[in-house]
Amino acid sequence: MSFQNPRIFLSPDFIIRAAAKPWELNGVEALRRQVFVDEQGIFKDHDRDAIDAIAMPLAAISTLASEADQVVGTVRIHEEAPRLWRGSRLAVTESHRRMGRLGAELIRLAVCTAHGRGCDRFLAQVQMQNVRLFKRLHWTPLQEVNVHGVPHMEMEADLNAYPAITDPFVGWKSLSPHRKRSA
Repeated sequence: MSFQNPRIFLSPDFIIRAAAKPWELNGVEALRRQVFVDEQGIFKDHDRDAIDAIAMPLAAISTLASEADQVVGTVRIHEEAPRLWRGSRLAVTESHRRMGRLGAELIRLAVCTAHGRGCDRFLAQVQMQNVRLFKRLHWTPLQEVNVHGVPHMEMEADLNAYPAITDPFVGWKSLSPHRKRSA
């Protein structure tokens, strides 16, 4: 049997959830290496640090025939101090950046998850080219900082814009912007 149109098996949906399965965690690590080592050259060999031991990795996962296929976006969150949470290492694979919403979906999952775990304040050090996106998502710039030799903006999320969720491992599906929602 041959398939004349393999695109009929492509699903334009994405799963947004906490990464837990070994292949998801490997995909998160590979994507972070691709973005922060290979593309941006911020780190020499890898971007892992002590925060990874306590952080929760979140992932945007593409689908193929409606099944989870590969990690195409990630961010990590951790509780830095009681009720103070941070997000870091937001990355979306280059092939999926033009979709324009996977980063926003990951940010939403990050802040909603922390909010559901008792967060009173959520901060992130955001690369300058992403500040406008974060402002649109109800974040406030606090101060410019230098992180690993790269200018960033310390920003704070407005928790009122992010309802608490208690189980980030369930997550949700996000439709591709090219797919029409059925009524």
